[in-house]
Amino acid sequence: MPNSAVKTEDTGLLNPAETCDQRLATFIEKAFAYCFAQDYNTQLVGGALEPLYQPASGSKPARLLYREDFPASALHEAAHWCVAGSARRRLEDFGYHYIAGPRTPDQQAAFFALELRTQSLEKQFAHAAGLDFLPSADNLQADLDDFSREIAAYEPKLLDWLASSAGARAQRFIQRLTDTISTFPEDILPRRGRLTASRIEDSCRDRKGD
Repeated sequence: MPNSAVKTEDTGLLNPAETCDQRLATFIEKAFAYCFAQDYNTQLVGGALEPLYQPASGSKPARLLYREDFPASALHEAAHWCVAGSARRRLEDFGYHYIAGPRTPDQQAAFFALELRTQSLEKQFAHAAGLDFLPSADNLQADLDDFSREIAAYEPKLLDWLASSAGARAQRFIQRLTDTISTFPEDILPRRGRLTASRIEDSCRDRKGD
């Protein structure tokens, strides 16, 4: 479906005519564009039925598609892109094959293992944007308690990664989210909890970083 969000020019401001989710998604898209549109020829684009990464082709920039106007999906896909190395970013969907549910216990465990760094990074993105974060199993039957604890335990490793050259893109995005959100008037600040509200609709991909 086409993205129905009402866009403003890239001033860093949000359009009051947008719905709450659209405003949050627009904020995330603008932060991503500020950081990566020119240096990496990559766009973050909402309105998709399913998330998908399309590498650059000819004169067309790379496109990182996220679901509808869900802020959770936008941050999740941005995290996948920031984790992916240059070789992965030349492949559609980063070269990984999505395994849809229902999954066996072993398949779900493998999903959690592959998603650990991505969702740990997504948590950092959410907090930088002033949003709540809820992990996703992409499986309504899966238990998230253990995965939530794994994400919390992984944070020191993630912070080390963010401080390395491999995490430079992600750190740049975090800084932009943090800097921009602090300039918004109170009446257009994103409301906390909206990420959680949309999370059940999000679709994570069975991918891993390089």
